[in-house]
Amino acid sequence: MEATQLSEAVRAGEVDPVALTERVLDRIETADRVVGAFRKIRPEAVGEARELAGRADLAELPLAGVPVAVKDVTEIAGEYASWGSAATPSAPSTEDSDIVKRLRGAGAVLVGITRVPELCIWPMSDSPDGIARNPWNPAYTAGGSSGGSAAAVAAGLVPVAHGTDGLGSVRFPAANCGLVGIKPGADLLAETGWYGMSAHGSLATTVADAALLLSVLADRPDLARPGEPGKLRIAVSTDVPMTHAPVPKPLRDAVDRVADVLAAAGHAVERATPRYGIEATLGILARWFAGPSEQADGLDKALLQPRTRAHVKLGRALRTAGVIQAGTRTRWLARAEEFFDGYDILLTPALATLSPKAARWHERSALANAIPSIRLAGFAGLWNLAGYPAMSVPAGQHPRGLPIGVQLVAPPRGEARLLALAAQLEERNPWPRLPG
Repeated sequence: MEATQLSEAVRAGEVDPVALTERVLDRIETADRVVGAFRKIRPEAVGEARELAGRADLAELPLAGVPVAVKDVTEIAGEYASWGSAATPSAPSTEDSDIVKRLRGAGAVLVGITRVPELCIWPMSDSPDGIARNPWNPAYTAGGSSGGSAAAVAAGLVPVAHGTDGLGSVRFPAANCGLVGIKPGADLLAETGWYGMSAHGSLATTVADAALLLSVLADRPDLARPGEPGKLRIAVSTDVPMTHAPVPKPLRDAVDRVADVLAAAGHAVERATPRYGIEATLGILARWFAGPSEQADGLDKALLQPRTRAHVKLGRALRTAGVIQAGTRTRWLARAEEFFDGYDILLTPALATLSPKAARWHERSALANAIPSIRLAGFAGLWNLAGYPAMSVPAGQHPRGLPIGVQLVAPPRGEARLLALAAQLEERNPWPRLPG
């Protein structure tokens, strides 16, 4: 059942949040042995659901009784955020983060903490104790770094999940797993990591559910119900920034199909590509190394995985060399603003190539991890550098049985526009919600 339906049923007294939580935890306990979505399942959620059932304001809560998975990067009282690493402190947090407070305040029941790659660096979410697999085809990775969250939703274990996106970490796994995944703009839900490029976001099987969760995370009730998009000027591009590498035909075809659907809906659709420039792409690559290296400054490097040690070592060298310059973002922002003077939305592939197979990537070298990461990520990271809202929307299926997603980008404060356009796509080009 969708989050919007579940919350309505709980508010109406038709579903008991305690019984619902117990069923969800049982299902996770069984299915997650294959899916590998969770680092920690929370049996405490049953008691929390019991407390929720007694709340006087239960009938007013937007996420009343909804089971939600939380990415392993945000603090939950009594738990610890590991960031996928043995090097991070494991002392339980004494209080909830603001994000968790908003979820609890809205009536969500936090059933588990989802798997991430170490320090959330890679678009493959595995760790020594598990691999987050794509429920559509478990031979493939669910993606990353919000891969555990995506796997949990796509496997039907929870209707919605929290994620964060520093260079595509919500959109990659959403595209892999056939989900709606939205990264809001930096002015709405930014966090401090990775030079301000990272933002909290939501993953769901429907636009309505993604919008509902985002509205709670951002404390913006107006975002909960997508409206009508109106007639928009939409640019379509399949040109990979900097490398201009060929995009696989199934991914290009999905963009073309969506462009045709949008044109038929009355939007002005034309081919156009932003002036990406080499400097901006090199700038996000430098920040990809330097951002995690800042986080690792206070950690015992001997406890980091070998790939991570090499990654953060290069990041420290880039920081020492003064490579991270504010002017890189300023110049890219000027080009992005120039482009969006003429368009309301940019439509691109969500991924530049298929994600790799599921594997114990943490046992491989930094170079072995970096190559597929860079090949995959061409369309996403520049919008983190700009701080623009962007989302992935399901748009078809690859011949290998994997979902295909397309990316929609809007200028600042364009979250409502993105959600409205995605809802229109969902109506006119519906997608299967779950595997099978």
